[in-house]
Amino acid sequence: MRACLYHRASGAFTMGGMELLDAWEDDSDSVIWVDFDAQLESAHQQRLFDAFSIHPLAVQDALRVRHPPKLEVFDSATFVLLKELAAEADGVHFDTLQLALFLGRRFLLTRHSQRSLAADTLYAELEADPALFLRSHGAAAMRLCRLLINRYLQILFDLEPRLEALEGEVTQHPRDEVLAELLSYKTELKKFRRVFLYHQQIFAELKSADLPALGTQQQHQIVDVYEQQERAVSLAGLYYELSSDLIDGYISVASHHLNQIMKVLTVVMAIFVPLSFLAGIYGMNFENMPELHSRSGYFILLGVMVAIAVGLLTLFRKKRWL
Repeated sequence: MRACLYHRASGAFTMGGMELLDAWEDDSDSVIWVDFDAQLESAHQQRLFDAFSIHPLAVQDALRVRHPPKLEVFDSATFVLLKELAAEADGVHFDTLQLALFLGRRFLLTRHSQRSLAADTLYAELEADPALFLRSHGAAAMRLCRLLINRYLQILFDLEPRLEALEGEVTQHPRDEVLAELLSYKTELKKFRRVFLYHQQIFAELKSADLPALGTQQQHQIVDVYEQQERAVSLAGLYYELSSDLIDGYISVASHHLNQIMKVLTVVMAIFVPLSFLAGIYGMNFENMPELHSRSGYFILLGVMVAIAVGLLTLFRKKRWL
């Protein structure tokens, strides 16, 4: 658990732990950001929720291991539940964690089920320059949301050159590994879109809502985050469709390659069927087969076979089957 406290009267900015909560309760003109994760003892978590008068239903949703992102406005705070990339996620194959934000008139409370890289980054930024928090704790909340979406966008940006490389492999060297990779991308991008659509809906509501905790001065930040979510939805949809097209292209290339093989085998079979027919006839052991007693019969038969093979090959080439 960590906290940042800003005393408006004195202009003092302090960073620390649970002790800052007492200072915040004693000073009605102060603003605090408290951040903690699931490893904090249950008693301390409950004390924080009680200190900020968080509604029990919001607490219940925030503590769930899995819950869709949502926005809900209570008397004491605005509750925003988001899905953040897990700290170890560095590619399209990702896990998520629950990030809950409670934004009141004098506080920002964040709770995450695992380590939050967005919260770590924001805390480090405030430690280096507290100007963002001094301006408004709502601005800090929007900065946290922007950091969250930036990691999603970076993964999508990194995926684009890989999809371009796979497009070349599909047309030049189609392999089962390429198909498996494209199928995995398609599945993960569908999950991306689902998360982004939830987030987009939340920030669309925030953009049009009148929330005292945020204030009108945060409207530009809300719009900025909303536009980034909208961009993420668009990119995820674009890459999902591209993956689908590449999968279809792979199947078409593989089918074309198989057709070429079958055509060659069919041509070979078409040539050898009449040759096998002739060989079968003259392989029979009957007495009355005049050709068997001819001194040049063997060579005549070979010549006929060669003529048939050459004639069929010429016909296939003329028909452009070869």
